[in-house]
Order: sequence, then C-alpha cells, then structure tokens
Amino acid sequence: MTQSTASDQKEHTSGTQGTRKPDDHGAAAIKRKSKNESKHGDGDDKSHNIPVSIAAMLVTLGVVYGDIGTSPMYVTKALLAGQGGIMQVTEEFILGALSLVIWTVTLLTTVKYVLISLKAGNHGEGGIFALYSIVRKYGKWLIIPAMLGGSALLADGILTPAVTITTAVEGLRTIPAMRSLIGDGQTNVVIITLIIVSLLFAVQRAGTSKIGRAFGPVMTFWFLFLGANGLVYVLGNPAILLAFNPLRGIAFLLSPNNHAGVMILGSCFLATTGAEALYSDMGHVGRGNIYATWPFVKICLLLSYLGQGAWLLANAGNPELAAIQDLNPFFEMLGEGMRPFAVGLSTCAAIIASQALVTGAFSLVSEASRLDLMPHMQIFYPAETKGQLYIPMVNNVMWVGCIAVVLLFQSSAHMEAAYGLAITITMICTSILLFFFLHNIRKRKIAAWIFVIFFVALEGFFFGASLTKFFHGGYFTILMAALIMGIMVSWYNGTSVERRQATLLPIRSYLGQLDSLRNDETYELMSDNLVYLTNETNTNYLDRDILYSILDKHPKRARAYWFLNVEVMDEPHTFSYSVETFGTDYVFRVHLYLGYKVNQRVNAYLRQVVSDLSASGELPPQTHEYSVYKKPGPIGSFRFCMLRKMLAPESDVDSRERSAIALKYTIRRFAGSPARWFGLESSSVFYEYVPLFTKFKEVDRMTRIDPNTRP
Repeated sequence: MTQSTASDQKEHTSGTQGTRKPDDHGAAAIKRKSKNESKHGDGDDKSHNIPVSIAAMLVTLGVVYGDIGTSPMYVTKALLAGQGGIMQVTEEFILGALSLVIWTVTLLTTVKYVLISLKAGNHGEGGIFALYSIVRKYGKWLIIPAMLGGSALLADGILTPAVTITTAVEGLRTIPAMRSLIGDGQTNVVIITLIIVSLLFAVQRAGTSKIGRAFGPVMTFWFLFLGANGLVYVLGNPAILLAFNPLRGIAFLLSPNNHAGVMILGSCFLATTGAEALYSDMGHVGRGNIYATWPFVKICLLLSYLGQGAWLLANAGNPELAAIQDLNPFFEMLGEGMRPFAVGLSTCAAIIASQALVTGAFSLVSEASRLDLMPHMQIFYPAETKGQLYIPMVNNVMWVGCIAVVLLFQSSAHMEAAYGLAITITMICTSILLFFFLHNIRKRKIAAWIFVIFFVALEGFFFGASLTKFFHGGYFTILMAALIMGIMVSWYNGTSVERRQATLLPIRSYLGQLDSLRNDETYELMSDNLVYLTNETNTNYLDRDILYSILDKHPKRARAYWFLNVEVMDEPHTFSYSVETFGTDYVFRVHLYLGYKVNQRVNAYLRQVVSDLSASGELPPQTHEYSVYKKPGPIGSFRFCMLRKMLAPESDVDSRERSAIALKYTIRRFAGSPARWFGLESSSVFYEYVPLFTKFKEVDRMTRIDPNTRP
C-alpha cells in the first residue's frame, strides 16, 4: 500500500517499516548498521532477544505475571460458590476441583504458551497479531481468527483491572476495623477502586521498564507470600497432594456430586486467563526471562491453591464461616493479624495484574496497526528496549472502559461472572494460528495435528462451559470484542479497497512538468519549499496522489519540492538521512532514518537537511527581501501538505466497498493529529483531500435545449 495520507502513515512512529537499507546514491546516504537482518516471519528472533539477567527477571515478574498471579484471590472463591458454599465441601470436591485447576494451568499455560507459543516470536514480539504476521502467507482466511482473537483479548483486558482491583479492595471487609469503616455497601469499594484504576493508567507513560523495576520486588514477595501461606496448610494435610492425579479431576467432573456440572470448568479457567497476556508481553521482557521465571511462579500458584483446599477441608461445615456472605477462602485462611498486610499486598498485586494486560494491549495494538487492522497512532518508547512502548490513545480508552466496568458491575462477584468468556475465544484462535506455525514453519506436521485437535477441543470445552456467563455479565466483554472487531474489519476492508486503487508513478517522468511549474509565474508561489510526507520507501517512485495534488488539483508552484519518508529503525538512537536529487536542484527525495528513541521532530530535522544541501550548493539560495533579521538566511519558507483520500459520490464501487471506505475514514478522524506526531505543530500545515481514484459510473447524456425553452 502506498498511501500518502499522513493520518494513515503506516507505523512511522512504531518502528515496523522493515529493514530496508538507504540508497547508496544521494548527497548524504548513510547505510544502516543494523545487525537485525533476520528474515521477517520465520519465527527466529534470536537477534532481538533480551538477555536473561536478574534485573530482567525482576522486570518479568513485575510485568508479565500480574494477571495469572492474582488468580488465587478469586478462583477458589468461584469454585466454592458454584458448589453451594462451605457447607457442601467434601474431599471429593476439593481434590477434584483442585485437580482440574492444576491441569488447566499445566496444559494451557505451561504446555501451550510457555513451551510452544513463546517459540513463535516475530522479531522478538509475541501475541496473536505477531503470530498471524508469521503465518498469514498460508491462507488469506487466517486474518479472521487473528482479528477475532485480538479483539477478544483487548476486550478482556478492559475487564481485568476492574475485577482484580475490586476483589482486592473487597478484602478490606475481612478486617473488622475496615469493615466498620467502609460498611457492607459497595459505594466506598467502588470509589477506592476507581481511584486505584485511575492512578494505574496515569503512570503508564513512565514505561514498562521503570514500572517493572518498581513492581518486580513486590510481585516477587507476592509469590513468596502465596507459596509460604499455602505450604503451611499443605504440610498440615499432605493428602491434598492427591489433587495432582488428573483422574481425580475427571471423576469429579462427571460425578453427580458436582453441583456445578460441566460449568465448573468456567471457574477453573480463571486460573489461566493471564496466559495469553504472558505471550503478548514477550516483546517487553524477552522469551528467556519468561522461561527462567515461570517455574517459580507456577510452584507458588499451585501451593496457594492447594493450601486453600486444605483449609477448606479443615473448616468444612463451619457454621460461622457459612454465615459470611461471599466467602473468600484466600483471605479467611489468614490469621486476623495477617489480613491487613495481605489486603495491602493483594491490592498491589492486583494493580500489577492490570499492568500485564495494559502492556500486552500496547503490543497488540502496535502489531495491529502494522498489519493495517487499526489506524496509525502515536507511540512512545520510554525505555531502551524497542518492545517496551506506550500508546496514549489505547491507554485512555482502556482507562475509560475500566471505569465503565466498575460503575456497571459494582462488585467482584458480578465481574467474575463476566470474566474469562472472551479470552477462551482468543485461545482457540491462537491454537488455530499455532497449527500453521508448527505445520508449515516448524515442519512438525503430525505434532501440529495432535496439537490443534487436542487444544481446540479442550478450549472449546472451556468456551462452552463459560457460555453461561453471557447473561451474567459476559455480554459486556462480547460486545466490547464485537466493537473492536468491527473497527478492525472496517479498517482492513477500507485499506483493501485503497490498495486496489493505489498507483506508484516514477518521479523522473514528471521532473519536466515540475520544472515548468516552478518557473510558471502565472501561478502564485505557494511556498519556497513544499513538503509532502509519504510512507513509500522506494526512492524512485511516488504515490500518484502526491503528483495529482501538485499538478492537477490546482497546480502548486514552489521553488523546491520535498518528498519525505520517516523510517523507524531497530536501534534506539539511529539519526541519519539520505537524499536523492534526481540531478536537479528543485526535487528532493528525503529518507529520515530515526531510532525508535528519537523524537520525530520532522520540521527540525528537515531544516538540518535543507541547511546541509544549501551549504553544499545542491539547493540554490532562496533569497527574500523581508525578514526580522538584518541579514536574511538563504533558506525560504516551508509548507507541509497532508493528503487525505476521499471517495467521490460518482465513484463506481459497490455499496459494500463504499461502506468500508466510509467507516475507515470515520475511524481515522478519531486516531489523532499526525501534525503533532511529526512535530509540525508550529509549522505551516494544510490538509488537502484527493479523490480515491476509481472508475466513475456512466451517466445518461443530457439534452441541450434553447435558453428560452423549458423542458
């Protein structure tokens, strides 16, 4: 695609333009010194791996495991509620339910995501869109599971901060003094939750690395806390270890004593909802650091589940506990003196759980933009690692969404009913894409079939079990997923129509016309320098829309024409440019090669380029008589033209294509200001609409009549 539309600049600020080298010819051509020349989409991202270290592992604990790490706060609670409360606790229930939880975490998180999915990295990035970009050449239809899975994951990510933070805040009620303060109503809980959620999204600009360094020690202590408290009860009742037997889980699933029936799997699934985020965050922390930390995390999680199970067995049928509304074993198993500390620590862990989904959402949206599934958005790189990014618009949308969830559902019990349904869709879609990765790229053909049959069946089972959540709140995440999916489909379809109409024209063929226009004094001089931003990296060609704007849509006379492309490089501090003059002193094709840590102040950088060319004599002096300076400089005025495509009413496209274009351009208006992204706030910028070149409909010829005659 070769759109010249500045508002649609494809990943100029997100660093996914590829690894093209600058042209060797030109006044200031500087070759890239990148070592990252691995072939795109082969799943081999060794050159992009973040080294394994204690510091990086600490960041990993702080960034990746928040969601799955807080599951002990509500999984056992949900299982207990489904069984009918503590009066219905039996050994069969505890061992069977815990067995289902243990093997859910083992199969879905350890086997599928840690051992298999993490190997499917795209230049170090993970997530369903990164996976799709690797396998998309094996079938056009694969865009469907990619969009569906990505939409569901983003929708579920909006619910995660609300449910985890609300659950932790509700733990205050287990402390008598706090219970008397906040009361039995939800108003105070909601207020506290909203404050914490707002603070969480406010600190995102600091970057994953800084947040991870702050959260890492907290999460390390959290997992040690989970493991130690669980271990105390496991040692008191070692028989709880029988839950590792998978037959216990299968037997209880089919048992008449299972009051929840197959729907118990919906509660078990909550134990692994953070697995997809673990894969999405791979670009933030590196695959090796996830390998190094997951065993520690899993051991602590399982000890916590087993400890809660042992505590429930020891307190089965306790009438005092039965009187507690919405009993949460995670908090009740702790001594009264420990609970205030546990509530504070769990609140911190809940905030970090939300962080895992937020950082994963940034990665997902960045990949979606690169794949033309979402509009280009302003992206910042707060850390030295390219995988660690921050997208203000995504951050703000998720913040508003979380606020809406808290206000809509109020309590964690209602939120848990909605939680996890959408993520089962994502997991099924990921399994489908992983099949093509294993089958076509890894060449594990038999293993690929075994994988896809087993995991799609397993996740389909979980999806069916979670469907009962739809009318209890699951509708919210499904509606959110449908909205995000609609945006992706509209953008993708609109882009497909544009691609069919896009045409590249050789610049050299139009040098004569540009020379004549710049010397044609019958046209007013628009500016000394007229600048167009383009995302086309081919030096010798331009999008037809740019030349149409200059020559056909009211000819634009200037002393020099500049066609500028910004390419973000894999190195953080690359700062170079190349210029092709085509043997003229009035047409300049400029490529800016900027590291992802370099601010994109296009106006300032272009002036440096122009100064260099002026000093070398390649750009003639642009003298002018009027200036606030005693001695005016040799460089004249600049105007930047931002092109936007439009679909003429007479265009010969069917109604479906017309709707796709209209929806895409509607979405584009909400994506932000490209002038601000490229540092052109103080520059002279004007927007011009050019037609999306399509064949026009044939119309009947009109009949000319005499001026004194009426038809």
